[in-house]
Formats: sequence, C-alpha cells, structure tokens
Amino acid sequence: MGETSDIVCGYIYKNWIQSYKSQRSFALDHNIEESIVRKIKNTALETSKQHYSIPVNTLSKICEARNMKLLDFFKLIDK
Repeated sequence: MGETSDIVCGYIYKNWIQSYKSQRSFALDHNIEESIVRKIKNTALETSKQHYSIPVNTLSKICEARNMKLLDFFKLIDK
C-alpha cells in the first residue's frame, strides 16, 4: 500500500503543491492542515523514513477544492 501512497503524494506534490507560493497557502486553499501538506511533501521527496498513507478523505478534500472527481484524479496518475 505504501507504493500507491508514494505515487499519489508524488503527483500531488510535483504537480500541485510546488506551484503554490507556500505550503500554507496550498493547505488553506484545499481545506487541509499544513502538517498534511508537509507529510505529502516529505513522502514525495523521500525525506522521511515514514511514508504518509494519504487517507481517501484527505484526497477527496484536495480533489474537491480542485473541482475534480476522485476517478479523474486516478486517471491522471495512471498515465
């Protein structure tokens, strides 16, 4: 399961979080805690021994803020 979360976190970080001026602004715009953004970043960059298993609820909040369905998100990362 860790591998799937790594792929999800990697996509979110590289394609969405990095384009924001700060982790805090991404968190505020996506209705999640800044600590979650940090966990996603650390997992994507492999800077932590513990990988973040992103809950579906969190992924759903991020997708909702981007006006995207979960199905569409998974289609993006399947390419």
